[in-house]
Amino acid sequence: MNGKNSFIALSLLVSTQFAMPSGAQAASFSTLITTPIAIEGLTGDNKGNLFVAGRQSVVDTPCPVWRINIASPSLVVVGNIVPSAGTACSPSGIAFDRVGNLYISDGEKVYKVFPNQGSPPNATVFASGVPGTNGLAFDRNGNLWTGDGTTGQGRVWKIGPSGTPVTEMFRVQPMANEVNLVAGVGGIGRDVRSLPPGAITVTLTSRNAQNTLGSQPLVANGVAFTRAGDLLIADTARGAIWRAQFKSDGTLRSKTGCDTTFSANTLCLENVLIQHPLMEGADGFVLDEAGNIWVDANERNAIVVATAAGPVSEIFRNPPDATTKLRNGGPLETPTSPFLSGRKLCTSNSDGNRRDNSPIAAGQLNNPGAPRGKISCMDQLTNVRGLQLPIR
Repeated sequence: MNGKNSFIALSLLVSTQFAMPSGAQAASFSTLITTPIAIEGLTGDNKGNLFVAGRQSVVDTPCPVWRINIASPSLVVVGNIVPSAGTACSPSGIAFDRVGNLYISDGEKVYKVFPNQGSPPNATVFASGVPGTNGLAFDRNGNLWTGDGTTGQGRVWKIGPSGTPVTEMFRVQPMANEVNLVAGVGGIGRDVRSLPPGAITVTLTSRNAQNTLGSQPLVANGVAFTRAGDLLIADTARGAIWRAQFKSDGTLRSKTGCDTTFSANTLCLENVLIQHPLMEGADGFVLDEAGNIWVDANERNAIVVATAAGPVSEIFRNPPDATTKLRNGGPLETPTSPFLSGRKLCTSNSDGNRRDNSPIAAGQLNNPGAPRGKISCMDQLTNVRGLQLPIR
């Protein structure tokens, strides 16, 4: 798709489907279903079902993999992740391969399971040695790609169809390098902090740090392939989407090595496809058939849609409470992973206690006896269907 057509597609999507006055919210969201434990990643099949894995806080307790039918929502267990002895599982990304297996990232492992309602199987380890693995995406050759999540190093790996080899293909530029270190403290760059849990002292003349909490180092979060075979990567700290391009033999075409203080395979800043304040806290994202990028700006409790050639538009953001002026009351509560089931946009919510979603007690989740996660869906349908995955 060329830039002109991308811009036209986005303009039609925003102006036709959501004909709202300038500055007004263009959509509304409602809770589809809640979950008794926390969730993060979200995917779906071509039959109107969503799939998500629960996060257990109790050691040696399996994490359920649920199927949820959008038209008639209920939590149906179709598999389980059994953690290593003495640990708790905390799955993140989730994706289907071409034959219907689900792949789920957790810690430094990626699990594989074929969903079965009648006899939910235990997932097996598909790959290991990918610390912080988060978002998952398959390329057209059946390779699985993932980033390194909250480690902050920006590593992106390709995993072969059999689970090996695990190859570090490149790095998204981290927020700080490792030079100028003194006793492990130092580096050059910047540290993005969210308020709260970070805090500042506000005076008439300054806004200075009060504590050291709230650091957001995550630069390789959600991943997805375009029809052209480019890999897009969400940069949570910068509020950006990076694009990695490849040669016909599968090797990286995008320029690396522009800053010798980073590892030689680090992408140059020219590979940033989009960066925008509306996308701050960019977590998971999903592509539609027109090439539009639907992004969960989770720290803003917002949903944003963007293309490389057109404007970045906010489709929805939680309204501020009339008394507190906070945006933590829902319907979104730290949206983390969107999915387009046809023209129905849904997102998981993890209810993180930071920035626009803090304090968490104001929403539907995490109160005493309340659920810990939920899936929210846009009440309106999009004009463009979701891109069929995995890319063929």
